[in-house]
Amino acid sequence: MRWKLFFGVVFVLIVVSLLGVYWFIPLGEINFGTKSGNSNFSVGNSSFQGMQFYENMRFPNSKISYRIHDCSLQKRNDMERGFDMLANLTNLNFYAVESGEEISVVCDEKIKMEGSLFIAGEGGPTNITVAGNFNVILNGGILLLKDSSCSNPNIAIHELLHVLGFEHSSNENNIMYPVSDCKQIIGQDIIDLINKLYSVQNYPDLSFENVSAVMRGKYLDVNMTVRNNGLSDAEISKIKIYADGKLIKELDVDAIMIGFGTTIKLSNLWISQISVDELKFFIEYNYEELDKKNNEIILNVSE
Repeated sequence: MRWKLFFGVVFVLIVVSLLGVYWFIPLGEINFGTKSGNSNFSVGNSSFQGMQFYENMRFPNSKISYRIHDCSLQKRNDMERGFDMLANLTNLNFYAVESGEEISVVCDEKIKMEGSLFIAGEGGPTNITVAGNFNVILNGGILLLKDSSCSNPNIAIHELLHVLGFEHSSNENNIMYPVSDCKQIIGQDIIDLINKLYSVQNYPDLSFENVSAVMRGKYLDVNMTVRNNGLSDAEISKIKIYADGKLIKELDVDAIMIGFGTTIKLSNLWISQISVDELKFFIEYNYEELDKKNNEIILNVSE
């Protein structure tokens, strides 16, 4: 019995000691991360990814036109203050026009409900075209339903940022949080992304796509597409075709709108050379472009 009692006491002491080591001595490390401040678009978000409906959404120009249709004085004032505040924080500039606006602002006095929530406003792009690395917003619209009760026009700014392509934020302190609060602010990452996107000049960018060529004796057939992947419409350009360094054809290309292209087919183009090893296609454009390096493509004879 004494031995059983002795071993029982020893066992209890060992268990208590092990528990003490577990609770009080740091054997490992668990990292819970850091909670970002209220300037971040979403808690823990360390990049621009996921902030917009699509990546790299922007208007063609940093100077963006707008028109406010039939709004009360309060809503008009809120919207204009929203334009001014965002312009002061970023490299954007907004200006009013009588027609042909890029952003249309309308107001409706009717109360709009969604489930049990009152909808203060709606906004977003209405015309988007894909052009190279950018999703270019050509037009956007704002439906401003509620006057702002805040010192800053948070509702108007929220909807304006939707028009600029920004999604809702999961950070309740950010102005893009789905439920409005007067304490919410424009996150610094929103400002940084806008400045980054609009730091790119609004030039066109002509480039070749799907170029192919076939020689039949001394006659050449060509099939090619020229596309404008830039941020403004391209003026008339010229395509030059060279066979082993010798110019064999020039042709004019009409103006091409943002995100659009034109297909060109040439048949039975006579080549004076006995044989051709290399064809070069070159877009001659006498104005600035985002990238001049993609104006040329070379095709070699297939082995």
